[in-house]
Amino acid sequence: MRAAITTTIVVLLATAAAWPQNNSSGLDHVLAQMNSASRNFRTTEANFVWDQYQKVIDEKETQKGKIYFRRQGSETQMAADISEPEKKYILYSGGKVQVYQPKIDQVTEYNPGKSRSDLESFLVLGFGGSGQDLLKSYDVKYLGSETVDGTQAAKLELIPKSAKLRNNIASIVLWIDPARGVSVQQQFFEPGGDYRLAKYSDIQINQKLPDSAFKLKTTGKTRVVSPQG
Repeated sequence: MRAAITTTIVVLLATAAAWPQNNSSGLDHVLAQMNSASRNFRTTEANFVWDQYQKVIDEKETQKGKIYFRRQGSETQMAADISEPEKKYILYSGGKVQVYQPKIDQVTEYNPGKSRSDLESFLVLGFGGSGQDLLKSYDVKYLGSETVDGTQAAKLELIPKSAKLRNNIASIVLWIDPARGVSVQQQFFEPGGDYRLAKYSDIQINQKLPDSAFKLKTTGKTRVVSPQG
């Protein structure tokens, strides 16, 4: 028993020593690792659990499914296949967001226009982006390291530089595996106290993804609407 405890302590101490303790050097270390991982990034596939908390009614809604990312030229595409509690598909491609709801057979399209860079920095956050990209869109603070589901992750606090984005997202806490350049957990805080906690598991890096993963599974009768006209 004592031997097991001693071994655990040694492992914990070795892990802690491997991470920079100074906040400034710690952030530089993480960003450099993200830069390196980004150069080799092609695709990511993962399972997700999204918990959306609404402060006013003190309720939490949970969504589960699979998420996909792939780099196409200079763009990173994202597709989310939500399986619970209700089927829904989200696709970000070509600077446009599409949300398909099979229950009502409707696609809602959002075109961000001049806010495209802000939207992309948010939707693909922590999946293939470089440390340099992160600094372009956010003020970043290193909060140390933390173990998330067995992964030693760097914990970063992000404050959006865009005033428009800050109207919706006050801050973000990002737990990232810098060696692979992907998020294992994210928490988005809204100005009113609502938040979304996103957890990712069974993360597969640079595996070949079918084109069908980035196509909405619509029908011949699907209605398409655009709130922005």
